[in-house]
Amino acid sequence: MRLYTIGHGTASEESFVALLRDAGIEAVVDVRTAPGSKRHPHFRRDAMERWLPGAEIAYRWEKDLGGFRKPDPKSPNQALRHPAFRGYADHMRTPAFWAALDGVLADAAARPTAVMCSESVWWRCHRRLLSDAAMLVRGSDVVHLMHDGRSVPHIPTEGVRREADMLTYDAGQERLR
Repeated sequence: MRLYTIGHGTASEESFVALLRDAGIEAVVDVRTAPGSKRHPHFRRDAMERWLPGAEIAYRWEKDLGGFRKPDPKSPNQALRHPAFRGYADHMRTPAFWAALDGVLADAAARPTAVMCSESVWWRCHRRLLSDAAMLVRGSDVVHLMHDGRSVPHIPTEGVRREADMLTYDAGQERLR
């Protein structure tokens, strides 16, 4: 099974649909916490619910995969220096995250599906960590769609390790007891 990711960035409706069609994408799952855009109103949730199906691409919002999470003060994910990434990695340790990811992966098993956020490049977005979970824990192939038309295979985040069915971003550091 393969999962795709894409960031809408500053794309127009037409260029965004072209990127999706070129990759054979049939469904988009919006993983923004707040699915709106002041600068690009065509990427607001209510707008995308109209124009993506009009382009024969299914759309749904998955709030439990959204970013902008606050880190736990006792977070084990200390290799992630940015608090937003550390907070998302902490969220990835919750049942809500895994249930939502499993739902997206079920979608991807049924038809080519891309998770979408606003950030154009995957390594500066929580899609990076979501992709780690899909690949390293659930065994999915993950490909990032770039605005120049390239499809880039996911490379796991440096410092990640799998512990049972969870990921920890601690660069392999042993836990202190």
